Amino acid sequence: MGENLKVEEQDKLEDSTVKEGKYLTFTLDNEEYGIGILKIKEIIGMMPITAVPQTPDFVKGVINLRGKVIPVVDLRLRFGMEEIEYNDRTCIIVVEIMGKTGNITIGIVVDSVSEVLSIKEDEIEETPTFGTRLNTEYILGMAKMSGGVKILLDIDKVLTSEEIEVLDKAA
Repeated sequence: MGENLKVEEQDKLEDSTVKEGKYLTFTLDNEEYGIGILKIKEIIGMMPITAVPQTPDFVKGVINLRGKVIPVVDLRLRFGMEEIEYNDRTCIIVVEIMGKTGNITIGIVVDSVSEVLSIKEDEIEETPTFGTRLNTEYILGMAKMSGGVKILLDIDKVLTSEEIEVLDKAA
């Protein structure tokens, strides 16, 4: 009995240490979010996006980044927020996500990038349960900071495998 408890405690410990680390924080609709720094390839300013027909609304299209075609997702639209006009603070965070066939590089449009924060284990709380109708699988946890709460995203789970497949084909 005592051994099972130790295994559970070890699982919890391993789980939380994965969450601890450096996060790039950014804003969407006046809310702060964070993505693990290891998932981020680079941050670029807005550039011309070529629309791709028959893709979901949140897929803005593709960009040519130094000769590589990369699909771009507007994170506001993916989260069901109101679309806004891009401005000089709007940028694209280039991330690498896990797809069925391996890693896929995509760009995500955010309102503005804030800073890189080191977030400790004791500053991260589990995602609150909002009931079964709301999918919060893509939220790693909530970081309690002096300025409020930052929502930490598991960028691999922000898009469904079907959506990732659409993006892979778009590029």
